[in-house]
Amino acid sequence: MTIFESTRPLAWGELNVPLFGLTHDWHGERVEPAAGFALVSDARRLWFVASHRRPAALHPQARPGHFQAQLWRYDVAELFLADPRSGRYFEFNLAPNGAWWTCEFTGPRQRTEALDIAMPEVATFSDLAADGSWVAAMALPLDLLRARLDLGPATRANVTFVLESPQQRFLTAAKLASAEPDFHRPGEFSAISRVPLPPA
Repeated sequence: MTIFESTRPLAWGELNVPLFGLTHDWHGERVEPAAGFALVSDARRLWFVASHRRPAALHPQARPGHFQAQLWRYDVAELFLADPRSGRYFEFNLAPNGAWWTCEFTGPRQRTEALDIAMPEVATFSDLAADGSWVAAMALPLDLLRARLDLGPATRANVTFVLESPQQRFLTAAKLASAEPDFHRPGEFSAISRVPLPPA
């Protein structure tokens, strides 16, 4: 899993980041157009960027920039970050309109807290085009990720999508060994590599 590194502060509206494409769903069926994503960091934040060039089905209570549970029941992009030494991991949900949710786990589907708790200092952004295509981004504070997850070279990551709700198609960047869709497999997430952000 590649994380681009920027030497300059990043800002929504000025992001020029190469996107990786997910072209097949969980069952190997082709997804057209592909879903796109990128991870990029500056000195203060880790940015998760997601995009798809088709209209999205949004959670009826999703509001731009607001914390909202159960976004996964509708179209959503998801980032998972895991510490392989402790087994802890975070799930971050990003709706196409910038609504978001996060949860910390001590093991597969074992929540740290029973109640939903919003991580502080998270910022989200989105752009919905007239044709329904969308791009959204979530900026996560690096200091909190380091403190809670020991974010570093050993961290493992995955990016997933739920698209075409209500039927739902499930996409994953990391190859997960489960016959049916199950994103909560932190032991199978990808190692991260850091490369300089290409010049615009």
